[in-house]
Amino acid sequence: MKSGRGHEPRSGGLFGDAPPESKSVAAYQANIDGGSRGNPGPAAYGVVIRDGRGEIVGRLKKYIGQNTNNVAEYFGLIAALDYAQAHGVRALRVESDSELLVKQMRGQYKVKSGDLRPLYERARKMSQAFESFRIDHVYREQNREADALVNQALDETSRAGLSSAPQKPAAKENPLRLFARYEKGHLRLEAPLDLPEGTEVEMILRLRK
Repeated sequence: MKSGRGHEPRSGGLFGDAPPESKSVAAYQANIDGGSRGNPGPAAYGVVIRDGRGEIVGRLKKYIGQNTNNVAEYFGLIAALDYAQAHGVRALRVESDSELLVKQMRGQYKVKSGDLRPLYERARKMSQAFESFRIDHVYREQNREADALVNQALDETSRAGLSSAPQKPAAKENPLRLFARYEKGHLRLEAPLDLPEGTEVEMILRLRK
């Protein structure tokens, strides 16, 4: 769902433009997308798979919980790679409108994020199993079908009430009032408080004169 400008120069590497596929190997194409409403927030991916004749043979979409756009993009890539491997695809071309993902997979950007690193390593390893693999950047307008699947997954999850954050317990109408004294960097209660271990307490400080 991100921006970028055009295709990169031919690199000849594993994650750049691959050599022309053998006529005996029909390359499949996967358009992938991922998005998050809030970034981070409710996130999902969408994937459209086309066979060597350009016909759509698979549509994938899935809600992946609270995540970032970039994590969702990688989930979409891994889903496409997994689908292709499961269906015996030997040559695969991936198109994504995430410039970050494409350049990371091509080795042009380093993967510094701790959240993305394991996803990148997994996608890289999976991509090496194909006889031919390439990944290209496209503009969002060229990736509308995958983008639509992302929004469908998020809308369906929202209607089902699964995307909202966990609700905090309602506060008591009559909160307990306690007094404390600040000494040597610590607040010390003037009276003992009997609460279960691990209880979380919200404090509002008001100074007494």
